[in-house]
Amino acid sequence: MISTKNLEKIRVNSREELKTSAIHFRDLVSELCDLRIAACQNIAKNATLRDIDGELLATTVFGWNEDSNKWWNTESMALKSPITIACRYESEPFWLNANGIHTRQPNQFLQEMDLARFEHRAFTHAAIVVPVHMPFGQIGAVSYNPLSKDKVDLSEIFEQHGDVLAIYARAFIRSYVNVSDRTPILPLRSKLSKREVECLRWAALGKTDHEIGIIIDRSRATVRFHFQNATRKLDAVNRSQAVYKATQLGYISTARQQPN
Repeated sequence: MISTKNLEKIRVNSREELKTSAIHFRDLVSELCDLRIAACQNIAKNATLRDIDGELLATTVFGWNEDSNKWWNTESMALKSPITIACRYESEPFWLNANGIHTRQPNQFLQEMDLARFEHRAFTHAAIVVPVHMPFGQIGAVSYNPLSKDKVDLSEIFEQHGDVLAIYARAFIRSYVNVSDRTPILPLRSKLSKREVECLRWAALGKTDHEIGIIIDRSRATVRFHFQNATRKLDAVNRSQAVYKATQLGYISTARQQPN
């Protein structure tokens, strides 16, 4: 049972609470299972969680040894770790080891992933992982790692506590980002018209102005007019950035469509 009181302890309400909330997070996980927390607020750059004084939460709170395992300071983690790669293709909790990635519902992308040299690339021999997908395409992640190298089968812990661990992870990472992330926010008043979205969507698929004009039955000049308006509304410097920002705001999708 997850109590509101426990969630409030984990949620970060101010920069002054960063370390305190991390300690509560650690202690609540310790009560559930003997797993050590590794947390990242942005897997694109392997962003490292710090308290208000700039101290690493990985070492000062979560118990990682700075001398031997510097996963938080390894640039290749963002691109090569099976944990971060899997988080790009899955939004629900999963557990993994060198033998496979295990989810509650089948995910063909994860089943096809390369797990060669797993421990070297993942900096762990097994983990329960919670992807944390946030606005503007940012993905954070929390992995729960066994202290003993003999513990490679996490199926029982995942079955019993996976959902609770997911709620804790999301509460901590999302609130951490809210109080500490200084990434510029996309324009709040970016209300695009139907035609502007339509043009951006076709541009994202690689269509030219001429081709878009034929598709929507409008002149090339009209297509350019819609692009200019969309670019201005999104505070973008060019069409490519306008497409990117529209995608981040959910106006257009680059997801592959399934056949009917």
